[in-house]
Amino acid sequence: MQMKRELKVGLIFAILVVVALLAAFWVAEMHVPVFPSVGQTRTPPTHIRGDYELFYFTNTILSSVNIALLIILIVLYANIYTKTRSPFSIGLVIFAVVFLVKDLTSNPLVSSLYGFRAYGLGPFEFLPSLFEFFALSILLYLSIRY
Repeated sequence: MQMKRELKVGLIFAILVVVALLAAFWVAEMHVPVFPSVGQTRTPPTHIRGDYELFYFTNTILSSVNIALLIILIVLYANIYTKTRSPFSIGLVIFAVVFLVKDLTSNPLVSSLYGFRAYGLGPFEFLPSLFEFFALSILLYLSIRY
């Protein structure tokens, strides 16, 4: 049982690393300037010039990793539900699905596909995703541990 858990953790870690790398490469290879969008003449504030795009780049990676974590959690909770038929497990599935929809709609890659660009949020752009990453990591740890 211990080896199975270690294999599961290793596989999940590998998936998260691949998702993070794919998101990073996708954002890095976008030929369209991410901020501002076509037709807008706004410029980023000068006091965060070097870090401006870093905030959004970081948010894209964190949001993509959160999406992967949520998909993993949905699979785990659905598996627990099929074994136990516990209403709490189905509640966790619904909770994870709602957060998945939230992360899909707030991912900068998705919003940029429709021509929308975030502007001027600085580090407040990625901090919610960072806190969500920590919370989802704790849920995943507890789900795998027991």
